[in-house]
Amino acid sequence: MSRLWCFLLIITLCVGLNNAGLMEKNSVHVKNSLDDFLGVHDLKPGQTFDFSFNDSIFKTKFDCTLAQGQGFIHQASFRAYEGGGFIVHYGKKNFWDAREDGIYFTHGKETPKLEYKWS
Repeated sequence: MSRLWCFLLIITLCVGLNNAGLMEKNSVHVKNSLDDFLGVHDLKPGQTFDFSFNDSIFKTKFDCTLAQGQGFIHQASFRAYEGGGFIVHYGKKNFWDAREDGIYFTHGKETPKLEYKWS
């Protein structure tokens, strides 16, 4: 029975720290670096869509589909963020940059590298 209480205490502390705002939130950034010939689009060239969140003690996943070109004929789907579980991240940054040749990724400290080509 004491193991159960110990486990519940650890879970409570993890959730409490996660919600207390003491740790920096993780974030995902998606930038449009394509040219201006996109037709109908949500992000204009140079615009960035950002959102921040805390990892859950359960899996935290964000999937993303980006499209470009006339009629959005070129697409790429990928996992923009995965974390959570027993390893909870704080302050993790994922930067995604849509360019003419594909989608680039960096955590912000290194030069972005091509991760996905357009289909």
